[in-house]
Amino acid sequence: MSIYADRVAEADWAALATEMDAYGGALTPPLLTKEECADIAGLYDEVGRFRSTVDMERYRFGSGQYRYFAEPFPEPVGELRAALYPRLLPIAREWAARLGRPAPWPDTLAEWLGECHAAGQTKPTPILLRYGPEDWNALHRDLYGDLVFPMQVVIGLDEPGVDYTGGEFLMVEQRARAQSRGTATLLPRGHGLVFTTRERPVRTKRGWSAGPMRHGVSVVRSGRRRTLGLVFHDAA
Repeated sequence: MSIYADRVAEADWAALATEMDAYGGALTPPLLTKEECADIAGLYDEVGRFRSTVDMERYRFGSGQYRYFAEPFPEPVGELRAALYPRLLPIAREWAARLGRPAPWPDTLAEWLGECHAAGQTKPTPILLRYGPEDWNALHRDLYGDLVFPMQVVIGLDEPGVDYTGGEFLMVEQRARAQSRGTATLLPRGHGLVFTTRERPVRTKRGWSAGPMRHGVSVVRSGRRRTLGLVFHDAA
């Protein structure tokens, strides 16, 4: 296994699954070193490594900018994406079973991406995001097409409270016949946050139902916040 796969394997995935069940998101142990975070963040200005750039304010997504990696990916990006998928797969299948839905995801990321590509979802989705003072990200879901993997991961590349202030990762859950519930998480540098792409199973008196969730980023008060996003389905 690669060093990145080793780090993924060392996480307590039973505990992470329990936290995912409760909140729709869970922090992993460090997946990248300080030096690796700096190396990945430093790629942002190498425009040739990316397939597209999005100005969030232009599209009313918030304020800030992000870029989608082109293939081939930097080694940590591809290795982490491949190593995380099989760890998330049992959680995804369990959630589908609770909701009485099919679980169409095969055992490997390569097989799943093959299905995405056959359905016309061929654009790679690993993403590098950059926020400065007053930047933020509106609540949203990263769906990209009909084929969707129900979880994704964001990795902090800067140290909160040192490199930037504000910029909490936000998740908001819409609850049936009740006010929405929000959570805010600071991403320690190098750690990943596993979170739901669009919903989590919620136990009710009648069984399980889907609790819709969206995610975003609060206003960055100062400094620069950069993150690596790993989505496990490609885009149309």
